[in-house]
Amino acid sequence: MKKIMVATDFSERSDRALRRATLLARQVGATIALIHVVDDDQPRRIVETERDEAEALLHQTAQTLRDVDGVECETRVFLDLPFAGIIKAVDEMAPELLVIGPYRRQVLKDIFIGTTAERTIRSASCPVLMVNAHPAGNYQHVLQTTDLSDCSRDALRRFPVLGIGEGARNTMLHIYDAPALRLVMSHAMPKDDREHYLAGEHKDASCDLAEFLATAKIGNVVPMVRHEASAAHHEILKVAESEKADLIVLSTHGRTGLAKLLIGSVTEKVLRTSSIDILAIPPLRSA
Repeated sequence: MKKIMVATDFSERSDRALRRATLLARQVGATIALIHVVDDDQPRRIVETERDEAEALLHQTAQTLRDVDGVECETRVFLDLPFAGIIKAVDEMAPELLVIGPYRRQVLKDIFIGTTAERTIRSASCPVLMVNAHPAGNYQHVLQTTDLSDCSRDALRRFPVLGIGEGARNTMLHIYDAPALRLVMSHAMPKDDREHYLAGEHKDASCDLAEFLATAKIGNVVPMVRHEASAAHHEILKVAESEKADLIVLSTHGRTGLAKLLIGSVTEKVLRTSSIDILAIPPLRSA
């Protein structure tokens, strides 16, 4: 990883993202591209004033990063809508990773059009790290997740290249379904039969995950399977909490997964509810 981009609105949330990006840049020897988007759907005088102020703040921050943290930093201001400007910056500056702060929850707006953070993750061609927790050092336990799909495989192959998980404990989690327990009469199943059935499903899921890891040539992870006793995103967050993970890695499944306005996917629900940092990785897209 050579270049890490940070999108900042100069808020405390963005400061959190910048601190995490600085730690990562020092860890892997990358530079930082610090960008700000000025909403150009305003009177020209306001746009120009905000642009000048943003350029001054970015320059000051970049100088601090060089002098205090020893990290090289370039800065740019884009004039556009926040979401569109971030995507334009990614396309023009080609970072290996985009780092953003947690989104601000605006219930009605979130439901109907999604947040800037979610829309960015849907469309960015590079992995996007949403920094929810206050950075305190390098990541110690990375919880990677997979649904065993081809998209998940392709996305997870991109993770080692970033260098984020080096030196950390890495776990690969697969949440499996037990379809018989979703049947109308499943409550009548004897306890011993239920436990026997779940044991068989657990064994099959473990074999499926092992085969997935071998075929995808993904190593240096501890495999883990869990029954989807509740919604999948709840299970992921429960495991992350019990295992004390400080980063969750998810696949966005490209444009067929998160690229929709309505809420529904596991990834979106984890993004909306997690207090742990989230790394969303899209599969490589063919030209």
